[in-house]
Amino acid sequence: MVSSEYERRIAARFATFDQNGNGCIDREDFNAAAKAVLTEFGTAARSDKGQALYIGAEAFWQGMAGIADRDGDQRISRDEFVGGAVKRLRDNPDRFAEIARPFLHAALVVADLDGDGAASVADTARVLKALGVREDLAQDAAAALDQDGDGRIGETEIVTAFARYFTVPE
Repeated sequence: MVSSEYERRIAARFATFDQNGNGCIDREDFNAAAKAVLTEFGTAARSDKGQALYIGAEAFWQGMAGIADRDGDQRISRDEFVGGAVKRLRDNPDRFAEIARPFLHAALVVADLDGDGAASVADTARVLKALGVREDLAQDAAAALDQDGDGRIGETEIVTAFARYFTVPE
């Protein structure tokens, strides 16, 4: 049984996905997220990195819709998100990580300005801000991801943290 506190916390996460604030999550929200990240880093949508991010956004959308869009209307309501996706993913955070991985990988590539396979803490915070996270929270979250203190954040750290953020009740 999912606690009401857990549901409230997860419902607040809904806004992270509802980029346009229309009360539902749809394909356009994922495209808007990709566009925001590309704009933040001055990366062209038609570049290899830009195309990979849009493809990752589409894969993420398809995965979420497959899990949560119970009525098949190509939109995920808040109730569908809390009642469908979260309850299913809570028991299997690895599945959520795999759904998000293509988008997160592509966002990391955009933010990896020196091409070494990891983004700086500052650039990770820029990605989070582009996705609508308040600047102070984005800085703190990015710093917390840097588990080894090297100032760099790799794909495993990001995917694991992202899955935990949406699926772990604490």
